[in-house]
Amino acid sequence: MAAVIPAFPELRGQQVSDAEIITQSGREPERFADIFDRYYAQIHGYAARRLGHGLADDVAAEAFLVAFERRGRYHASRLDARPWLYGIASNLIARHHRAEKRRYRAMARVACRDATKGHADEIAAMLDAEAFRAPLAAALARIADRDREVLLLVAWAGLTSEQAGEALGIPSGTARSRLHRARTLLRAALDDRTRKDS
Repeated sequence: MAAVIPAFPELRGQQVSDAEIITQSGREPERFADIFDRYYAQIHGYAARRLGHGLADDVAAEAFLVAFERRGRYHASRLDARPWLYGIASNLIARHHRAEKRRYRAMARVACRDATKGHADEIAAMLDAEAFRAPLAAALARIADRDREVLLLVAWAGLTSEQAGEALGIPSGTARSRLHRARTLLRAALDDRTRKDS
């Protein structure tokens, strides 16, 4: 949970939970700006990794608009708003699933970038990472949407499998099994790449 001091002077020096801010925003809508300030960069970054920067601005903005409109239904028992926000963002990203799959397929086809600058060790590390980029992107494109959702919420958003389940409205056991399936497919794709390189 983020610990940010809110902009409201009466609350300076206190750690205010996301749930408190969202509840207060029911009476004082401007309070929701604190939630936006805490998490916009994270939600935008997640959307950008999933869809590219072109769609990320729209998805992140719409996610916070939807969250603001639904703030009255937020469960105050959930102190951390991240799973709720990532769930909203994931639903919006799902509308763009074709764009996401096209992005992964394009990444799979892209050859390694030209590395002409920088320290030799940095270049070697970058090329090693680039060597796995195409098979990783291809594997992501092949993973079932519901399994990929859980995997990316854990890997890119930094949520636990339980939080990913909460974000997607599924039981934590289901989230864990989907995560396991997705990781197994990725591991197999990367193992294939390693065998081809050796």
